[in-house]
Amino acid sequence: MNALEEALGIRLLNRTTRSVFPTEAGQRLLERLAPALSDIRLAIAEVDELRDSPSGTLRINAPAPAVDHVLCPLVFDFMDTYREVKIEIISDAAVIDIVEQGFDAGVRFGKQLAQDMIALPLGPALRYAIVASPDYIKRRGQPLKPHELVGHDCIRRRFPGGTLVTWRFAEGSEEIEVTPTGRLTVSSAHNELQAALAGRGIAHVFDDYAKPHVQTGRLVELLSDWSPTLPHWFLYYPSRRLPSAAMRAFLDYMRSYDWKAKNARDPR
Repeated sequence: MNALEEALGIRLLNRTTRSVFPTEAGQRLLERLAPALSDIRLAIAEVDELRDSPSGTLRINAPAPAVDHVLCPLVFDFMDTYREVKIEIISDAAVIDIVEQGFDAGVRFGKQLAQDMIALPLGPALRYAIVASPDYIKRRGQPLKPHELVGHDCIRRRFPGGTLVTWRFAEGSEEIEVTPTGRLTVSSAHNELQAALAGRGIAHVFDDYAKPHVQTGRLVELLSDWSPTLPHWFLYYPSRRLPSAAMRAFLDYMRSYDWKAKNARDPR
């Protein structure tokens, strides 16, 4: 207060040994500032409430396969429980800086994560499936070993960075990598699956994508003994940022989520 009086060049408080009370100038200043001070107190109270009560918006960046098969089921159930929380999901296969782009969290494979991120496993373990339509198999035959894929019309997929996806296989201790050959190259697993359904070749997609079509007979799984289990997706967020109440609630919900029960209720 002394600094304010010195800056204004006028006394704002009368001080005695027993009391302090405003001068006329101090009273006028207080009356003019009172509404603003009230607004400040209200704003602080609202922010404090956000700290403790899950509300507001969470922004999450994830590749489309992760969105389809693990993130959306989790988010839908979470939103039924926390109705004051809004969630924005952006599908993006490129590896981005989630802090710079304004996201609260992202979903990627563990090897793609920066060291300053906190990462939690998201969903069950993954598996790739090699599939083709019955019509394609009738025309071109069925490969029984990974090396027999050479010469087949494999539907290739290119990552956003330009790299073609390598097909990896494992049976016991034997591991094989195949660089697929084929006339058609796409940029998404969804397009790869659609091409396989149309009989355009052999696709290499997540098992969750292929399973419904294998069950109906529209696709046939190939080389199933050679399809290894993959690591989980990971949900990650900055280690140096204090999570909001909404983010803390989402992380707690994710840690306790029963994926087996979810898959039993909603088999693919």
